Amino acid sequence: MSVQDRIEALKEKHALLERAIDEEIHRPLPNQDAITDLKRQKLRIKDEIFALERQ
Repeated sequence: MSVQDRIEALKEKHALLERAIDEEIHRPLPNQDAITDLKRQKLRIKDEIFALERQ
């Protein structure tokens, strides 16, 4: 897998996490722990994308 392929895969996962966060936020009783965990995962992916793009 090339670096660009890895970046694209991470961007897709980032978008999926964004949708999951949005769905959780709009539930009648959103789970704040789940939202925090999803945001943490999203940030890790963003950091990894940034690091790969700098290579």
